[in-house]
Amino acid sequence: MKNKKGQYSEEFKQDAVNYYYSSGKSMKEAAKDLKTSQSSLSNWIQSAKSNKGIVEHRGSGNYSSDSEKEIARLKKELRDKEDALDILKKAIGILNND
Repeated sequence: MKNKKGQYSEEFKQDAVNYYYSSGKSMKEAAKDLKTSQSSLSNWIQSAKSNKGIVEHRGSGNYSSDSEKEIARLKKELRDKEDALDILKKAIGILNND
């Protein structure tokens, strides 16, 4: 089922893939039964095929763990601060040349 953000849970995705394989129905029929899009079901099936039958679930922001999400946030923060520092250095250079 979808959560408040409109995302499907890991359990739902895995159950959807299992349903598709066990039902013998076409992907279109299975997606209709599950009330999801055919492309979503197809993506989950592809993920399961490449991961030994397990649907790879990534949290919000496509990070596989909270620590990866935090690392990405800190890297972005560092980039932003480096950009701000570069701007300040240029401004100081401009002001010193006048």
